[in-house]
Amino acid sequence: MIEITDKSQCCGCTACASICPKKAIVMKQDEEGFMYPIVDKTKCINCGLCDKVCLVKNQKEDKFEQDAYLVNNKDESIRSDSTSGGAFTPIAEYVLDRSGVVFGAAFDDNFKVVHTYVESKEELAKFRGSKYVQSYLGDTYLKVKEILNNDRMVCFSGTPCQVEGLKNFLQKDYDNLITVDVMCHAAPSPLVWDKYLKYQRAKLQGNKIEKILFRDKSKYGYKYPTMTIKTEKETYARGVESDPYLRAFFGDLSDRPSCYDCKVKKQYHVSDFTIWDCFTPENFDKNLDDDKGTSRILVNTDKGRQVFEEIKDNLKYTKVETEALVKNVKEMLHSVELKPNRAGFFKDINEMKEEEFFKKWLPDSIKVKLERAIRTTMVKTGIYRTVKKAAKAILRK
Repeated sequence: MIEITDKSQCCGCTACASICPKKAIVMKQDEEGFMYPIVDKTKCINCGLCDKVCLVKNQKEDKFEQDAYLVNNKDESIRSDSTSGGAFTPIAEYVLDRSGVVFGAAFDDNFKVVHTYVESKEELAKFRGSKYVQSYLGDTYLKVKEILNNDRMVCFSGTPCQVEGLKNFLQKDYDNLITVDVMCHAAPSPLVWDKYLKYQRAKLQGNKIEKILFRDKSKYGYKYPTMTIKTEKETYARGVESDPYLRAFFGDLSDRPSCYDCKVKKQYHVSDFTIWDCFTPENFDKNLDDDKGTSRILVNTDKGRQVFEEIKDNLKYTKVETEALVKNVKEMLHSVELKPNRAGFFKDINEMKEEEFFKKWLPDSIKVKLERAIRTTMVKTGIYRTVKKAAKAILRK
């Protein structure tokens, strides 16, 4: 029976709640905003299925042959809307062209990040763009299984733990399932996101939010992450060094406890495809380096290879050595660092008003203003990329 005594040992994938034959397990939000399984012991029959499908308790890594690519979507409008190179869309379209269904993370009407599904190419736009929030899965795994058992093709995309959780829940391979995991830095708290939205809505004086981009590349290019919030009257845009939400995320303050001891930080994933950013495409193919975003793809299965053959005409791509593609990719192999002030951060978020909280923990200080000025100046003068690349090279030594 699942019993969470150490929250670092639960990634919130919902496999245990989804597999329970008596519906004795429900996912409930804790004081940090993360979902955890709670067992009704009066309903539990001790069948052991929840333990069997738990990815934390049943972790292993089998090595296998992988194909590695750098890709850009040939459709520039799709690539522009995507965080990096637009690699996911052709995979999703492959499934939709076969009357299938595509699952992924999207904003709902209130900008909560939820897992949902679409059945048309026009709707794929809601999955494009990074969303630095742990998505609400709900009964997604059950819906995936229902559609698969009705002999329809499914593409499921999510973080590596969400994909592995799904595969464990299904307990068998489905020929009609294509899985895509997106390389994950960590999973930030939906509570922090909710507080941030309230904070921004107050600053925007109630103007209706029309669009949010966590990684807007339209103004300063691909390599300078910018949070953009568009309303009917104005646009908020701040870089990674200035926006409080991005600072909390990349500063590893707002992440799920399991992300500090992540069980799926490994090269060999259970998905058909693993996709993530490439900030140094010039190291592989200078023709892909235009600062509009480039994706890395690992093809992990024969099924994935078959799909890639079908979609490659929609991509500008270069095949590379697998070892070169994954070299020095910290987010693939290493958990984020647990910060000593994380506990205080979450204590205050439940006790303080939004404006007071963000001013205390992530103030727009003189230091932040100076860093913002330096970064934007470097971007505008064209030296930001060179400086960033040099800094990373020094850190690797």
